[in-house]
Amino acid sequence: MKYLLRKVMLYVFIAWAALTMNFLIPRLMPGDPVSLLVEKLQGRIDPAAMAAIAESYGITDAPLHVQYWDYLVDLAHGDLGLSIGFFPVPVADIVWTALPWTIGLVGITTIISFLLGTGLGVVLAWRRGTWSDHALPALTFLNAVPYFWMALILVLILSVNLGWFPVSHAYQPGLMPGWNWEFIASVLYHGFLPAVTIVLASFAGWVLGMRNMTVTVLGEDYVTMAEAKGLPKRMVMLNYAARNAILPSVTGFALSLGAVVGGSMLTEVIFNYPGVGYTLFEAVGNQDFPLMQGLFLIISLAVIVANLFADIVYVFLDPRTRQEG
Repeated sequence: MKYLLRKVMLYVFIAWAALTMNFLIPRLMPGDPVSLLVEKLQGRIDPAAMAAIAESYGITDAPLHVQYWDYLVDLAHGDLGLSIGFFPVPVADIVWTALPWTIGLVGITTIISFLLGTGLGVVLAWRRGTWSDHALPALTFLNAVPYFWMALILVLILSVNLGWFPVSHAYQPGLMPGWNWEFIASVLYHGFLPAVTIVLASFAGWVLGMRNMTVTVLGEDYVTMAEAKGLPKRMVMLNYAARNAILPSVTGFALSLGAVVGGSMLTEVIFNYPGVGYTLFEAVGNQDFPLMQGLFLIISLAVIVANLFADIVYVFLDPRTRQEG
């Protein structure tokens, strides 16, 4: 349909713009990765290899449009260049190593927070004016607490004082990663506290947003008409109120899914968790511009794909979008 086709074309253009900006910004900045690498290695590079290293970073005397074409060809082959901080490891290898950890931790907790928050928000809206309203001050306080502060408190209480959970790492040091129960159990044990931190810090926002939107929708005429017809309360709540109230939350959820790739950086730093956020933190500390460039590109594309996903969901949830154009 025309609505979806326009959205796809828009996001293709945005993706091209993100790729182009990712190409131009490092080339317009003062300095270059080779100089940083020479400084980092304190001159322990063979001068004869300098030209090859410069070419591997895309620094050549070729015209800009030729460099741009080579950049697109390298991207098509999954080549994001070489890292400075982890030289000579390719950026793509570092990104693909960190990505599963972030998706496994932040992705799953984001989905849990969204489902738990939106469901509880609908229930609180439907039962407004009852004892359930007493939960609102606690949810408001929880929503105002910074997640990194909550992470520090949980680490202090549950890890340092009680010793129930490990303070850092994604699994027990010394274990060989693999699909065996010992490694999986270690990953779940080390990931439990960061996961609880993210869920507690984010689900209250979904509850409050969904409750307020549902209360607004419950005052609409079509909901009143549905109730007047004698439809079951469950049908009115789910098919009329919740289905329309969830539309703004879908956009927020899509943005949250896009942010999953970026990870909850401070949470990953606090728990020393080897995800994308922690890798980005290390890249900034090492002035590893190629790695930062690759991470920013992946994060940008993830946000674009997540927004496209939200627009596709909108087509099924909101009939008005199917009537446009």
